[in-house]
Amino acid sequence: MKIIISTAKMATIALFATALFGFSCGNSNAKKPADSTAATQAAPAPTPSFSKFLTEKQFNELFPERDKFYTYAAFIKAVDDLAKIKVQVTRRAVSVYQFIRTDKTIGKATTVRQDGDWNEPWAKQKPDSTYMVDYGNFCTAGDATTNKRELAAFFAQIAHETRHGQNGSYTDGLMLKHEDNTSLQYISDSDEYPPVAGQKYYGRGPMQISYNGNYGYASDCIFGDKKVLLNNPGLVETDPVVAFKTAIYFWMTPETHKPSAHDVMTGKWQPKDTDKAKGRTPGFGMTIVIVNGELECNKGEDNYSMKDRIGFYQFFLQKLGVTDPNCACSCGKMEPYKY
Repeated sequence: MKIIISTAKMATIALFATALFGFSCGNSNAKKPADSTAATQAAPAPTPSFSKFLTEKQFNELFPERDKFYTYAAFIKAVDDLAKIKVQVTRRAVSVYQFIRTDKTIGKATTVRQDGDWNEPWAKQKPDSTYMVDYGNFCTAGDATTNKRELAAFFAQIAHETRHGQNGSYTDGLMLKHEDNTSLQYISDSDEYPPVAGQKYYGRGPMQISYNGNYGYASDCIFGDKKVLLNNPGLVETDPVVAFKTAIYFWMTPETHKPSAHDVMTGKWQPKDTDKAKGRTPGFGMTIVIVNGELECNKGEDNYSMKDRIGFYQFFLQKLGVTDPNCACSCGKMEPYKY
């Protein structure tokens, strides 16, 4: 993710179609903790492991040329670990935030971020915008077909971001652990997530997360501590579980002006009039707007990277045994968001 920038046998496809994602496990309507610092609630029933819905054999067939760094076990652990976490994000005055992170296994909620201006009178006068990001809803929030389409879209985006092979083969995803040019630091001004001296925040992991602000935000959500990835961004290219977690974090978490790719693929996001005026519609194309819209979208139908992402999506849909006949797959006429 740069915000600034063996064919499977038919029997395997049939197995995908019958065995994958026939459940829902969200807690998006959970009550807000009475104490914004910590609270204890009854622990929910354990979430089924993602391994019940995607086997190692299937994963290997989807990414036959992947780097050995990106293991099936790491992917499953990343999904299962994050499924235990939800984060309530409240925003005041556009850019003043509070995060309350809940460990669903023990029902404990902790405020992991509250910006310095949170209690300023001018901030408190602005209406709050509050939403819940439940990471347990990753590829599980809809019916079986919706869940498979979401997984295909997620795999398509991480495959394109990390591909390193023959054009059009769609077997070369998950090959790169970081972007080619590691000399760039990707540092931006941030009061909440200041860069650490000597660290570089270039694109790493399946979504190529970049910039100190994104590393810090991801670290708050994943670990409940911004310092983990701010102090050691290299974890994203040395620990495969952390790498996959950053990709899932990005997929599930809305930005200030953007919906999450998860909400787009599950139908939760519906365009406002301002979105419609800019050509934004639900479908895979909108996920490209979210991942790398500035470089790839609103540029017509012949953009190489956009077409490659669409090709991966169609490839994974076939492997997962589903179709998306009404997909708005192209973002060629969708305006990207302005920062």
